Amino acid sequence: MTSTQTITLESLPHNSNVSTARSNKRSGPPNLLGFDPANADTIIIASRLADAEVPDGGYGWVVIFACSTVTFWFVGTTYCWGIMQAALVARKLSSPSTIAFVGSLTCACISILALVNARVIRAIGARNSSLIGVGLLGLGEILSGFSTRSVGALFFNAGVIMGLGCSILFMVICTVPAQYFSKKRGIANGIVYAGGGIGGTVIAFAVNALIQELGPEWTFRILGLVTLATGLPAAWLIKERAPITTTTFVEWSLFKNIQFSTLFFAGVLATFPLPVPPFFLPLYSASLGLSHGVAAGLVAGFNFSSAMGRLCCGLLSDSIGPVNTLFLSLLLSAVSMLVLWPVSNSLAPLVVFVIINGAANGGFFSTMPTVVGTVFGSQRVGVAMGMIVTGWGGGYLMGAPIAGYLLAAYGGENSTLKAYHPAIFYAGSMALGSAALVLVVKLRLSRNPLKRL
Repeated sequence: MTSTQTITLESLPHNSNVSTARSNKRSGPPNLLGFDPANADTIIIASRLADAEVPDGGYGWVVIFACSTVTFWFVGTTYCWGIMQAALVARKLSSPSTIAFVGSLTCACISILALVNARVIRAIGARNSSLIGVGLLGLGEILSGFSTRSVGALFFNAGVIMGLGCSILFMVICTVPAQYFSKKRGIANGIVYAGGGIGGTVIAFAVNALIQELGPEWTFRILGLVTLATGLPAAWLIKERAPITTTTFVEWSLFKNIQFSTLFFAGVLATFPLPVPPFFLPLYSASLGLSHGVAAGLVAGFNFSSAMGRLCCGLLSDSIGPVNTLFLSLLLSAVSMLVLWPVSNSLAPLVVFVIINGAANGGFFSTMPTVVGTVFGSQRVGVAMGMIVTGWGGGYLMGAPIAGYLLAAYGGENSTLKAYHPAIFYAGSMALGSAALVLVVKLRLSRNPLKRL
């Protein structure tokens, strides 16, 4: 006796995320830091779909050059703080470490307010955020012109108000270009950040000439007026291609990814040494017996090299990969400070150091947003970049002042060149530590040194 059992087969429910992920695994761009496309979260999937539709040009180039223009002012001005610092120290306003603290506070605001500004941009849009940022930057500069006899007032106007403007603008240029470019994202970011290097080159000569002719007061005021006149029209041209929809304030789950955590701490270390050369080159030049004009020329050369480094690293990111490029830029920065700067006892070797370190310095800033946007998703770039930049706060705030304290402890700016060596070795060691962390990331991805990562 036999019996027959009927079995009904039911189709499994369709999971669009899985199918999309599998499709992207076959044809999507490579995911560098260990996110398996077959198991990617919805933000990674949405980012890949959005990146597949980006124009890689069109109005994106208008946005890129508008972002480059505002970067010209807020990065260029902060990178020329060393020239203003030397003038204020010569007036006996305060010590180099204290005046450096003012410039460091401007930069630190970028990190302290990164997550808040990412939220602001999402709420009011990139254009309105850019207009507010340029307005605060120009206003802070004008008010600083009335604060050159008071350290406290200078801290508020140059440190806080200018810092608020710089912090908003920095997050705008970190998040908006990724919406318009995918295959050319590296060179697009390179052009944006090169604007800061070119700005530092032009502003260095302008600030030195204005200080000699009109003094620091009118130098600040003229910078503020010109920033408003040229920066506001550029800010109006900046707009998103699509609304930023990420609602998470902090995505703590990213720290579960070892590569993200390692990159986070690499950025923490890297930002301690990066402000030291541009802030202290004018004082170091004076210790060599060089003129104010030569000192300004060195700062301008540093910033021009930074611009070229940002462009070159943008191109390298598109060819050899952003992780490889980030490692090379940090390693070059460390070697230049540990090997070249300590033996730069005349103009010629100092110029070589300025060119190499400036290029490496600029490469860090243009490469990091490319790493974040490419690896963790263009639709997550605001939150992820905000988290990473927040970690830079300690370096931005204390990096240059620590160098100033070390300089003072070993004889001060009026002593011999050996008084600068502890500060130089401190900066170089921090850069080397950061390069080592990026190397850890690279080795976790692949032990093949030639692999594009």
